[in-house]
This record gives sequence, structure tokens and C-alpha cells, in this order.
Amino acid sequence: MFEFLINKLKAHPRKIVFTEGTDPRILEASARLLSGTFLTPVLVGNAEEIQAAAEKIGFNIRGAIIIDPATFEDMDKMVDTMVELRKGKMTAEQCRASLMQANYFGTMLVKMGYADALLGGATYSTADTVRPALQIIKTKPGNKIVSSCFILVRPSATGDREVLAMGDCAINIKPNEDELVEIGLETAETAKVFGIDPKIAYLSYSTLGSGKGEDVDKVRNACAKAKAARPDLDIDGELQFDAAVSPKVAHTKCPDSKVAGHANTFIFPDINAGNIGYKIAQRLGSFEAYGPILQGLNAPINDLSRGCNAQEVYSMAIITAGLVND
Repeated sequence: MFEFLINKLKAHPRKIVFTEGTDPRILEASARLLSGTFLTPVLVGNAEEIQAAAEKIGFNIRGAIIIDPATFEDMDKMVDTMVELRKGKMTAEQCRASLMQANYFGTMLVKMGYADALLGGATYSTADTVRPALQIIKTKPGNKIVSSCFILVRPSATGDREVLAMGDCAINIKPNEDELVEIGLETAETAKVFGIDPKIAYLSYSTLGSGKGEDVDKVRNACAKAKAARPDLDIDGELQFDAAVSPKVAHTKCPDSKVAGHANTFIFPDINAGNIGYKIAQRLGSFEAYGPILQGLNAPINDLSRGCNAQEVYSMAIITAGLVND
């Protein structure tokens, strides 16, 4: 999977903002990325402090771009742009104060084209990554929400890699029908980036009417709307998980389905099911889990876990940059 993404980036090298420029994990990942020459780190912070931190722990970040909000030569232009984007919700003084914060400053670097993508959150919350993205990058035309998915990878019996997509496992707590439609279609597009030909299962405790209730109706209706919106995609539901993944069960419960028994892109009815589901796959199914990958924004902005390590930063940087449209 990463070879696929790295080859894509070698053909179209990108710049990615790291909002926590002095963090040792960020510096280690940046040094690795710079050795690969396909992705340039843009580190936010004081240049002397960042260089000193890198030297202290022995990482070569020569070639990285370092930008300090306190000395950024285009700050006035950035303030004017942010005032326009906020449309009267923030004064110039308020925008300037916000842009002294790395998360807002880094997001504006992406908005104004100084970088292609952003990865933050190694030391702050998901909300502090998503809030500036919603205010500045904003959702894509036709999208009303930001959602997320996880990409899960493990070796297959044939020696290849099994790659799955699961959404939404991290952002939307109780999505309604229309939000589930958006989550499903966005997750399908993310899946394609990772070489998955999406076969999308809307999951439930019911398979095609075997169960009853409001929760079943929500998933069934969302699936119908998704099919209508994208007839080019293979989508089915509502499906129980066994019907979605087991050809034998699918033959019994829904023999005419193009998805059942072969699903690789799973849409959960709410965050409870999604979060539990991907962690079961990770812990009991020996899948490596990458994410959450944020979806629905006009540019790739992703969030790190505060407990992440340098390898996870490196992997998520490649994933995030790989989401940039050519």
C-alpha cells in the first residue's frame, strides 16, 4: 500500500505542514521523509528552536521548510485572507491572534497554497485540528459534514495485502440518513486512493429486512439514497457483517447481492459500532489500522493521536499527502 502511495508522490512531490515543529516524533518522521525526496515537510515554529531540537536528538532535517508565524513575511496578506474567509465572524485583530497559533497558521498555509496538506494533533485534540479546517479549508461542494475512515491492512493468504476501509469510526457520533450517505460515498473515494475497488456495505443488525426498527430503517434508507446518488458504485445494505464478508452466508441471506460476501468498504450506523468494529479488526484480526483519515474537506487535513510514535507520523504523512488530487 505504501509503495503505491510513494510512487504516486514521486510522480507528484508534495509539501506537508506539521504544526508541531519541535516535537521529536515530528522531527524523526521529517528526517525520514526528507531522505525519500518525495515529500517536503513544512515545519511550523521558531527556526532556531526547531534546528536545536533536531540537533539535540540527532536528526537531519536539512531541506525542510521552516516557517515561523512571528516572522512570516506574508502575515498581513494571510490576515486579510482569513478575514474574508470568516465573513464578518472575526475581526482582523482576532484573525491575527488566531494565526499566532500553529493549527490556524498551518491550515492557512494550505489554504493559500504554501503547502498541499496538513498533519497535526500530536500534542492537541482532534477538535483543534478540525475546527480550523472547517473554518478555513471548509467542506467540498455538496458536502455538509467532515467524516472519517480507517484503512486496515494485513497480509492475505495469497501473500498479497488485504486492504479494507471502515467509516465513520471517529467523528460523527449519531449520523442521520443523509450524513450516512455522505460518509459512504466519501469513504468509497478514500478507498480508491489506497487501491481498493470499493464494494460498499451499509452495516446493521439486519440483512435486507430480516430485522425491524428505526435503526434498521435509517441504514436501509441511507443505502438506497447512496445507490441513487452513485449508481456507478457497488453498494448494498442493510447487511449484517457476516453477510457482508462471508460468501457462504451471503449465498443464504442475499444471493443476488453484488456486494454481500465480498465487501471491502464498511459503513457503520454510528460511532459506537464503528469504533468498536475497527478496533476488533485491529486487535483480534491482526490488521494494521491507519487513521482516522478526515474526509469531505477541500484539502487533506489529518489528525494524529497524542500517543502516536514517529512511525505513525511518517505513515500518516504519506497517507495524507497521497490524498491530494493531481
